[in-house]
Amino acid sequence: MNKDYYIFKSGRMRRKNNTFYFIDEENNKRSLPVHQMENIYVFGSVDFNTEFLNLLTKHEVRLHFYNYYGFYNGTYYPRSKKVSGFTVVNQSSHYLAKDRRGYLAKQFVYSSAFHMMRNLRNYKKYEEVKSVIESMQLNLDSLENVNRVPEIMGVEGTLRQLYYSSFNYFLPDEFAFDERTKRPPKDPLNALISFGNSMCYTAVLTEIYKTHLDPTVSFLHEPSTKRFSLSLDIAEIFKPLLVDSVIFALLNRKQIKISDFEFLEEMVILNDSGKKKFIKEWNEKLGTTIRHRRLKRNVSYKYFIRLECYKLIKHFIGDKKYKPLKAWW
Repeated sequence: MNKDYYIFKSGRMRRKNNTFYFIDEENNKRSLPVHQMENIYVFGSVDFNTEFLNLLTKHEVRLHFYNYYGFYNGTYYPRSKKVSGFTVVNQSSHYLAKDRRGYLAKQFVYSSAFHMMRNLRNYKKYEEVKSVIESMQLNLDSLENVNRVPEIMGVEGTLRQLYYSSFNYFLPDEFAFDERTKRPPKDPLNALISFGNSMCYTAVLTEIYKTHLDPTVSFLHEPSTKRFSLSLDIAEIFKPLLVDSVIFALLNRKQIKISDFEFLEEMVILNDSGKKKFIKEWNEKLGTTIRHRRLKRNVSYKYFIRLECYKLIKHFIGDKKYKPLKAWW
């Protein structure tokens, strides 16, 4: 059962007896079974009070906020019950030691590149795509001789530019783009990528919350005061595996069309119709299960994110060296 709830319209939260309701501007009312939820995604303007936040805290529900343009703004993050000073101290020590940090930063890039090239191999019938894969492999090989994090980030940036340059060869012509543009996205494909990456970021944050990891201490991305940067690190693994595969499916099946976008003066964004189509496919992808080779049971894509967190914890406390996910299926 999907435990996420999405609010696209503006409205207010109101309580009647022991039940909270979301009431939109047209006075349509929907109950919120908070005790069954993990996340609430807010894309509209919502009025609520501390009583509602207290209820979210009690049931450990995250409240993710997006602005009008679909950009992630922040998360109401209930007080974590998964606290381990021992883990956080060891996690921080791996950031402070250059060689340890460099090792982890490289692992995120290796996994990300593996999944990007895995995606492109589905389109090897195009000679241009085969050439991009070869160029990506050459750049990935150079990572072995790079040690400083800024240089590792430079290799990662080159790999991603090459990857994006191949999209025009196998996606519909109306979604062709010249380059990756983020804030703001300049065309429909960039709008899809930005929205999908935001969804991936919050999915990773949700899974980190269920572990002893500190989401602010990262290795590939520089920690800062304004973001959960470990989510960005782990999301590098899952963006090509989840976000991009969802985008390719939606576009090649023609489920998302140009009419699902809003064209503003200097940017393009998904409209509510487009967001709902993406989110439906996104949730189906997260819920898809794969037979895990070591656990000997079916594991959802969503749970693979949690397993990545557990592997990092084992690495930090010295139990087992971290090896990132590389999809074998």
